[in-house]
Amino acid sequence: MALSVASFGAAAQDIGVGLIVPLSAPGDATGGQLIRRGAEIGIEMVNAQGGVLGKKMQLFVQDSQGKPEAGVAAYRRLVSENKVVAVPGFFHSSVSIAVNEVAKDMGVPTLAVQASASDITAKHYDIAFRTHVVDPVRVETWMTFIKQKGFKRVSLIAETTDYGIGLADETLAQAKKMGGIEVQKVMFDRTVTDLTPQLLQVKAFKPDMVINIGVGQPLDLIMDQATTIGLLPNTPMLISYDAPTRPQFWQLHEKNGNGIYFIAYYSPKSKLSDIGDQFAKAYKEKYKEDPVYGALNGFGAVMILAQAIKAGNSADPKTLIKTLESGTYKSWPDAPVTFPKADGVYWHNWVPPVLILHYTAAKQDWKDAEVTVTYSKK
Repeated sequence: MALSVASFGAAAQDIGVGLIVPLSAPGDATGGQLIRRGAEIGIEMVNAQGGVLGKKMQLFVQDSQGKPEAGVAAYRRLVSENKVVAVPGFFHSSVSIAVNEVAKDMGVPTLAVQASASDITAKHYDIAFRTHVVDPVRVETWMTFIKQKGFKRVSLIAETTDYGIGLADETLAQAKKMGGIEVQKVMFDRTVTDLTPQLLQVKAFKPDMVINIGVGQPLDLIMDQATTIGLLPNTPMLISYDAPTRPQFWQLHEKNGNGIYFIAYYSPKSKLSDIGDQFAKAYKEKYKEDPVYGALNGFGAVMILAQAIKAGNSADPKTLIKTLESGTYKSWPDAPVTFPKADGVYWHNWVPPVLILHYTAAKQDWKDAEVTVTYSKK
């Protein structure tokens, strides 16, 4: 069932926008909730300024549970029942990829805000858009870090999802091209709750660094069970996305979070656009904390869609696709957003700068974390 921010069933004068995010297990429910918060505030801001084309925007939220089949069912409901004109969201790559296979026939565009697998945009579907880092760029970022640190032996422990497989394979390919680095790949099913056997393999390899490519609960299990066997804190660990920026991180990892490196796509040291500043103030007033990337990108998706609908003077999905392709848009960063018909994975894709942050003290505020690497795709 769709969860509407306003009321159930869009009024005839409303422009419906769908949102597919994980709000329950086995998906990363916290990640989904952050995106939802941002999108909701975006809708409120657009409507406070009079809406678009004389109409209000309305958000319909669907829980993907991190499952491809649930994401596909959600997309069908949003398009067929709620008559939405676009569907942003998507935290899990597997969900985004599966939905796009249906969306290419149903014709309503998707906008992935935190799913990075190459196939989301590499297939060059007209309906597929993204405002997030892609696998090659994420891996280029940590390969820069590996080279900077002089590491020679690196272990990957990755879940057997599109996200984990894609990042593991991309890392092996880039390491081979770079040369001088030995990479151990250890895969696991994300439903497993005891990762000790895999972590003992990693420990036996004696790596200079471990890359933790788990999402949600598996990420936390890897950290805690690596601590139990003495892999942490003796070996540096890099988390593959920005989960450590969330308030829950220190609640779970008060004793073993210090020293962790992690990928991020935003730092409070980064300059925001004027609407980004407005959003950050509204978010802090509402939730009593600063917004992290997921919330910022959820907000940005709504603002981009509102601008595109206005620019094309139409909420028709086919017109919206053409307008997104040809226009330049403002989101939360102080940088223009475009969706060119570029080669390969960069089709319809705006890529934010990627950071590696480092906690240097227990319970450190993520806003004070050391910025170790800042990488931008050239």
